Amino acid sequence: MSIMLALHVLAVIVWVGGMFFAHQVLRPVAAVELDPPERQIVWNGVFRRFFAWVWAAVILILVTGYWLIFAVYGGMANVGLYVHLMNGIGLLMIALFAFLFFVPYRGFRQAVAERRWPDGKRHLDRIRTIVGTNLVLGLITAAIGSGGRLF
Repeated sequence: MSIMLALHVLAVIVWVGGMFFAHQVLRPVAAVELDPPERQIVWNGVFRRFFAWVWAAVILILVTGYWLIFAVYGGMANVGLYVHLMNGIGLLMIALFAFLFFVPYRGFRQAVAERRWPDGKRHLDRIRTIVGTNLVLGLITAAIGSGGRLF
């Protein structure tokens, strides 16, 4: 159980921590320091690497989370409300990420490859909004996970 819980938490840290860094640190610096074409090229490289890690984190979060629920606690009927909240918010986050990956990120990659900077900016703005939403949801979920048992 301790290994599964540790892997679960580490995967969450990778995903939520990566979003925090990208949204709150890298984005504001890139907006000031880089011209729009350079900014989009940098973000294209950042997303390519980060999103591979996110997919790995999502798989690990699902496998370890459901393993804990079903193998350790005996199913959803035996876990507290905080686990149901984490599960629901987590599934919403995964759905938002999947949409981000398959729609605006796909369009962003194509726009950057074709050097259509205005289209790239439009997709990048959409990605930023979704990442910002997922960041807030991830922080809420982390708070629920770390303190939920105590409520």
